[in-house]
Amino acid sequence: MKYYIIAGEASGDLHGSNLIKAILAKDTNAEIRCWGGDQMQKAGGTLVKHYKEMAFMGFMEVIANLNTIFKSIKFCKEDIKSYNPDVIIFIDYSGFNLRIASWAKEHKYRTNYYISPQIWASREGRIKNIKRDIDAMYVILPFEKEFYEKKHNYPVSFVGHPLIDAIGQIDIGNEQEFRNEHNLDPNKPIIALLPGSRKQEVQQMLGLMLKITPSFSDYQFVIAGAPSLEFDFYSEFLKNYNVSIVFNSSYELLSHSHAALVTSGTATLETALLKVPQVVCYKGNWVSYQIAKRIITLDYISLVNLIMGQEVVKELIQADLTTKNLKQELTKILDGPTREAQLNAYKELEKKLGGKGASDKAAALIIENA
Repeated sequence: MKYYIIAGEASGDLHGSNLIKAILAKDTNAEIRCWGGDQMQKAGGTLVKHYKEMAFMGFMEVIANLNTIFKSIKFCKEDIKSYNPDVIIFIDYSGFNLRIASWAKEHKYRTNYYISPQIWASREGRIKNIKRDIDAMYVILPFEKEFYEKKHNYPVSFVGHPLIDAIGQIDIGNEQEFRNEHNLDPNKPIIALLPGSRKQEVQQMLGLMLKITPSFSDYQFVIAGAPSLEFDFYSEFLKNYNVSIVFNSSYELLSHSHAALVTSGTATLETALLKVPQVVCYKGNWVSYQIAKRIITLDYISLVNLIMGQEVVKELIQADLTTKNLKQELTKILDGPTREAQLNAYKELEKKLGGKGASDKAAALIIENA
């Protein structure tokens, strides 16, 4: 069969790559064309467009790049028509993917969605379009099945969370070897900084994270560099700080870290699954944040807290994200009851996520439903 997969972010590239591997294992004649990144290409997909060209964050950034986005939508439709796949698989990235899905359904293509748009967080009215345009939906969060089926009478398949498999595949390696390889202090505990995967996120977050580093001289801070960004971009931030950076080793870095400061997103769940106490941070463009605040209906922004239904990890959002608050919350998770409470909650979190095999389950259902 011929598959066309569309992912538009680093996390989608990761999950798309594992889905591609699972499809190829089950369908030896599979041909896969994709939008995504290096990992999807390495897994066996023919890469059409890299997510680096589409990584716009926030309402204002999207508006500023509308011309580029519309050109990408037009090109995507033309490429699908030329390739004529048996099934199109959308991975998250809802602003783009739901537009393509509407067009695809009109043109009689089979449409599958893996990793649901977060309509339970904002713009719930999009369920009408999903019901109309998506033939099969595969969800990865336990509360999504109830949301779709009980609230909206739309059947979906819960396949578990693919991060459990992705993390399980990583060879963490020896901590001392990791420190030696990246020229890290052999003795000081590591605090990981995850300021995001998009340029706009890092610009908003990293400077603030770095400001607190001199207050924790008994620790060393290490930045997880985003694969879509170059070292030169980060070097401007690092001029006045004794902070290291590693690329393409986020899981290894986290696994050897004592604590982490994490920009909200998939990274909060990755950090939890790797059993690292964390403080969740978010500060966006002021206009974008004011708009988001009015349409997002959730009590929490981190996946950890959303899945658990309570505040497991501290969230410092917008005006609350100050150096004073960041120092205070980081201190709490370095030792003591707050740290222990997070680690205990992480065990329950993993149980809720449904165990291993999400990519295999999704691949089997996609092939079966095609």
